[in-house]
Amino acid sequence: MFCSQPIFCRYSHSSIFGNRLVNIEIFVQRTEALHKHLADLYRTITILPWMPPELLSQAFKELHSTSGTLQLAVEELFQQNEQLIQTQNFLEAERERYQDLFEFAPDGYLVTNAESVIQEANYTAARLLNVSKNFLVGKPLVNFVPLEDRQHIRSEINQLSQSDRGTELLVPLQPHHGESFDAALTVRVVRNQQGKVVSLYWLLRNISMSQRWQSGLVKNDNDIIWNRRVYQYCKGDNIPLKPLEILYVCQGWVKLTTFCGTGEEILVGLARAGMVFGSSMTSLNIYQVTALSDVHLVSISVSEMAASPTLSQTLLPKVNQRLQQTESFLAISGRRQLQERLLHLLEFLKQEFGETVSEGTRLSIRLTHQDIASACCANRVTITRLITKLKQQGIISFDSKQHIILKNSY
Repeated sequence: MFCSQPIFCRYSHSSIFGNRLVNIEIFVQRTEALHKHLADLYRTITILPWMPPELLSQAFKELHSTSGTLQLAVEELFQQNEQLIQTQNFLEAERERYQDLFEFAPDGYLVTNAESVIQEANYTAARLLNVSKNFLVGKPLVNFVPLEDRQHIRSEINQLSQSDRGTELLVPLQPHHGESFDAALTVRVVRNQQGKVVSLYWLLRNISMSQRWQSGLVKNDNDIIWNRRVYQYCKGDNIPLKPLEILYVCQGWVKLTTFCGTGEEILVGLARAGMVFGSSMTSLNIYQVTALSDVHLVSISVSEMAASPTLSQTLLPKVNQRLQQTESFLAISGRRQLQERLLHLLEFLKQEFGETVSEGTRLSIRLTHQDIASACCANRVTITRLITKLKQQGIISFDSKQHIILKNSY
């Protein structure tokens, strides 16, 4: 987890120093005034051959008064100095505490510039990379990536300046005189007031195959997501598509739609974790992808798929699954009666995304009435009326999160 401030917390104590400077200025002014007054008395005594008794008495009274004022000023400065020492000791203790939190954190932390040259590192990062902290400073992070992966990582780092979201990279790291290990690098971009990238904050974790499995970063299909950048989108985001690429869903739900000649949206697919989609899998001129929840994706190029038999063998069933789903939506939209289309859609969703609960089968995906209408080639108002009717008939119900539950008798 990254904070928005630099690694070591900085405290503002300008008010303390400001008060001290004001008191010092007053002290100096009073000292100068006393010095001037004593100088005037000395000149008077020097010029006059004799000193009137009343003038000498007045001089001693003024000297006594000014001396008392000077003593008060000295005492005030002493108190201010004591407070300043206490504050300085407190700030030093807090600085050491935050430095210890940084240095001895269980995960590795790095601070780099925009070009990924290391500026700060904690002990865990140094231990992971098998070097001293002093050796790390000034070294590019990519120096600890195997040669065959460096170009890919440099490309990913260059793209970081285009986004402020936290990004996670799954890469191999090569320690100094040690064996390489699988690592998860979470990076946060820090910008100045002009929006220019000034620093990158990195979190390093060793995720060997067993650790990756236990951490939840990889549940299956390791060959697909390994050493790829994870793209993150929030619910409602439109996901951009590139030609000749396939996107694999690591987490979340996405909706695939097109638009007919009248401008109405038509649902042509739904993809969850473990499924794929992409513009290379369709011939539609308009193909839009929307995140139905927070989504994590990785990208695979078609050329890479063609060059790797293992990758092709892993992805081919997923591509077939995506095409078969599209055929199912096409078959549903071809039903003559609207209510029949709706019932067949619910049955399809039950088979694809159903979860058994005590009341029946719960649809794990939450679709709006408009989403359902676009899948049934109908308008939202009519779908809302039909859903209300099915609810009244006891065919469906809803849970607390508005997920549809199909009754067992259905």
